[in-house]
Amino acid sequence: MKDPAMRKTPTKVRLQKVIAEAGVASRRKAEDLIAQGRVQVNGAVVDTPGVKVDPSRDHIKVDGKIIRPATLRLVLALNKPRGYVSTMSDPEGRPTVADLLPHLPVRVFPVGRLDYNSEGLLLLTNDGDLAQRIAHPRYGVPRHYVVRVRGVMEQRALNRLRSGVKLEDGMTSPAEVKVIRSGPKNTWLKMTLREGKNQQIKRMCEAVGHPVVRLKRTGIGSLSLGSLKQKELHFLEAAEVEALRNVDKRTNKQVKRVPHGRSKEKSK
Repeated sequence: MKDPAMRKTPTKVRLQKVIAEAGVASRRKAEDLIAQGRVQVNGAVVDTPGVKVDPSRDHIKVDGKIIRPATLRLVLALNKPRGYVSTMSDPEGRPTVADLLPHLPVRVFPVGRLDYNSEGLLLLTNDGDLAQRIAHPRYGVPRHYVVRVRGVMEQRALNRLRSGVKLEDGMTSPAEVKVIRSGPKNTWLKMTLREGKNQQIKRMCEAVGHPVVRLKRTGIGSLSLGSLKQKELHFLEAAEVEALRNVDKRTNKQVKRVPHGRSKEKSK
């Protein structure tokens, strides 16, 4: 008979992490699913995100469908055009980024969002840990944008953006802002944020008197849009994922460009 002390203790992890790693949703969205009572463990509804489960033994269902931990990890870079919602489905029937994806062996979800009328680099993955590291403000992963705003932005407005702007949901962190060029009606900016409030750039610029006319995300952490064309996909290689995961939030080192010629586009 085995010594009880030698028996293997089941490995338990937080429920939201299991859901995220199964590719159902990001960890933050998984917490929402749990709070909404849409998750069952061994037949019982669980509405507390902190509950720990053993994914090898417990039966976990989301919206009545059993989930299983994914063994394949995918990270995709998409150049999202305007006119698409950064979700996998939309109750209003608008085009979504799911419409731009080929058939995949696992379910993926967007990491963060780009608004319907915004464009540029969007990551999709079934790796919940990576999504958490990129999306959560505490990691400070930089996001880079090119923004066209209405009017000629003067130094006072630039200084407000660089020091932080008070919005209805609180003060923003300082943004890195550089004027690319300025015309009689518009100003073009390069902006870098290290947090992800809802529609943050649009609200910041509007608060300083310069509404956004067009917004394009050009980079996330160590990854830049490079030569990836609109609607094109790039499947990140292991080294690119590792560089993205380990980017230094203070210096943004390990910057890698999406290689040209390795992308795929879904045929229409």
